[in-house]
Order: sequence, then C-alpha cells, then structure tokens
Amino acid sequence: MSKFELKLPKMGESVAEATITSWLKEVGDTIELDEAIVEIATDKVDSEVPCEVEGILIKRFYEVDDVIAVGETIAIIETEDDVVATDDKAGTSNENEVKVIIPSVEVVKAEHTFVKDMVADLKKPSGKFYSPLVKNIAKKEGVTKEELEAINGTGTDQRVTKNDILNYIANRGSVSSDVTSQKLSVHVSKPKSESKIGKTPVSIGGEDEIIEMTRMGKLIAKHMVNSVQVSAHVQSFVEVDVTNIVRWRNRVKDEFFKREGEKITYTPIFMEAVAKALKDFPLMNVSVDGDRIIKRKDINLGMAAALSDGNLIVPVIKKADQLNLVGMTKAVNDLAKRARSGKLMPDDIQGGTFTVTNVGGFGSIMGTPIINQPQVGILALGSVRKMPAVIETPEGDFIGIRHKMIISHSYDHRVVNGALGSMFAKRISDYLEAWDANASF
Repeated sequence: MSKFELKLPKMGESVAEATITSWLKEVGDTIELDEAIVEIATDKVDSEVPCEVEGILIKRFYEVDDVIAVGETIAIIETEDDVVATDDKAGTSNENEVKVIIPSVEVVKAEHTFVKDMVADLKKPSGKFYSPLVKNIAKKEGVTKEELEAINGTGTDQRVTKNDILNYIANRGSVSSDVTSQKLSVHVSKPKSESKIGKTPVSIGGEDEIIEMTRMGKLIAKHMVNSVQVSAHVQSFVEVDVTNIVRWRNRVKDEFFKREGEKITYTPIFMEAVAKALKDFPLMNVSVDGDRIIKRKDINLGMAAALSDGNLIVPVIKKADQLNLVGMTKAVNDLAKRARSGKLMPDDIQGGTFTVTNVGGFGSIMGTPIINQPQVGILALGSVRKMPAVIETPEGDFIGIRHKMIISHSYDHRVVNGALGSMFAKRISDYLEAWDANASF
C-alpha cells in the first residue's frame, strides 16, 4: 500500500490560491480514477479537483472555506500502487525509507522570524486571524480594521471567511446589519473619498424583493466597472453581408454533422475571420501595462458564453489562428457546452488576447460591449437578418433580399486610434463577405 498526495493543481498564470467550497468525499470513501474529490473557487471560476489515482481517502488537510495555495497538498489517498511520491506533509514515499534533513541554524532562525512576522501580519489587535485572501479583499474594498474585526465570522473558531467579507461588502451602507448597528456607523463615519464607486443610496419599499448577487455576479460587476474606469471606450460599426455564409451553412450543415459529429453554427466562421484580422492587425492583439504596450505572440480568442444563472463567462480558444474551420468548430462547441454545464476549468478562461460576444443570440441587432481587461478590444456580433439591399450588377442596380448583420467593435482609445479600430472591423467584414458559398469543408 502507498500514499498519494492530492495537490491543488495549477489554474492559470494569475491564479495562486483557491478556496475550498465543498468536500465531495469523506474520509474512508473509495475514490475512482479521475473522480472529483473537492470543489474549489477562485476569483475567476468554480471548479472541481479530480483524483489522479484509485484508492481510499484517508486524510483531509483543509476544511470548507479554507484558502490554499497552488501546489499545496489537499488530501491523502491510500492506493495499491507500488510507488507514489509524497512529501513531508504526509510522510515518506517509501514506508521503509526515512530521510532526515537537518537544517542549519541560520535556516531555523530565518524560518522562525518569517513565521513570527507572518503571524503578526495576520493577527489583529483582538487576537483574530485573517487569511491573506480576506485581507486582500478588505484592502481593495476599503474595509477598515475596525469593520473587519466587527464582522461575525462563520468559519472555524469564528474566523472570517471569503463569503463573510463579500456578504458584508455587498450589504454595507445599504441595509443596516448587526455589525453596523452594534459597533459601527460605516456610511456616516466613513470619509466620502473612500466611498465605493457606483454605490448610491437606494430606497427599499415594504413590498420590494431583495435579491442577493451571486459571487460570480459581484465579480463580473466589479470587473465591468473597473474596465470602464481604465479604458477610453470608442466604438466602430460595420454592416456585413453574410448571405454567402448563410447559403453555405444551409448547404453543408447536415453533411458536416454526419462527418464531424459537430453542429456547424455561424460562430466558428466569425471567430475564424476575427483570428485572421488579428493576424493582419497585430496592434489589436495587445495589452496595456502602465506606459507599456504588450504585443501578444499568440492569438487567444475569448468567447463570451452564457451560464445557467444568466451570467456570462469568457472561455478562451488558445492559438485560434492555427485552427482550421473544423478545429474551430470543435473548440467553440466544447467550450460552450462546458460553460453551460459548469464544467469549465480555471485554465479555460485564462490568457485571452481579444474577445468576441454574440449579442445577436439574444435578439440584439448590435451592441456596445465593455472591453475585457487587460485586452484592448472586443467585438459584438449582431443578429443575422433578412434585409432589402441595393445589388450592383453590370446590367444595373436592383433591390434584393440579403442576409445582413452589424458588427460592433469597442476598443481602447488610449492605444487604438479610430483608423486602426475601424480598419480592423472592416477587415473582418471583408473576410466574411468573401466567403465562397460553393466551398467544401
């Protein structure tokens, strides 16, 4: 029998920690290969951690609402495999072999000093402890030390959890809570300069219904407000004739599904055109870092997708310019399906360099989307409609019925001028209008 350490996996470049939201297995339970053991949440997405081996769960190191770093051991699985590596947290990898490492006096002193400093940093005058995540949220939201200590924690030993502080922030200054009524007068004593941007007094009637925003909803709202504050949003609009695309799809959709096992929609065709245009205009595939412009090597297309609760999430098609239409279709369908079923992994929403959102899917003929930071542009696809149009021929002009749509390009005017933003949108239009209705796939 051997012991296997289940660790918190890497979840994208910018994700360093996660919060345990639910244990799916109890100590003593049998674990199947790739079976989910625990649910976690980051500031970007919720997901499950599957097990890499078969065995029995014999130890859990963390409880619900605990915050853990990437690479930390979450649990120990006892398995019948001969050799499974473990580290000092769970014991040695071979029960018959014990390795003892004696640190130097300098290392012991340094570690002792580090631990003392860390404890002093996490400990407040009242003796309460706060995780780095809670402290970081408090700092970003302008929550004072007095407010933090007044929050009644629901975690172990009344520790303030991530949900506790997010709930406090959501209700602060609107409806009087136990915290504010007993110990604080936050909205009175707090200086105006520290007030939350976008927070305005709301009168609530006796028959009004109060709906708490979900954790995802709060994050999206904050992300959108931040984007408007950071970027100077400008829009360009182009009307596109997609008649050839409509005719082509109607002709090949049944054959496409029979051969590839995938439904072909307009979305992968549009995404392919966007990827080509980004290759033509690489200065649209950038990010802004202070006074620096970061020109991205890869073209990673974000694709706004609807969740079951009505919120939107943006999974990313990595290296989209290297995919043919079949590959793009499979990627689009896979991400959309996993978004709807809540099966996206944290890495699925990392690394986007440009975003596309289909407002036409909800009946809108156009939209003015908000840029997904730290990108500098986002394209909205309007609904495809039959429209009367002037058709030019050698024999003269006449009125005909065409399938048309409006694409809206929102871009960051700090680094993208009107010429670049408009030419980029027009290039996408050119690719779409040049589609061969008789082409194979």
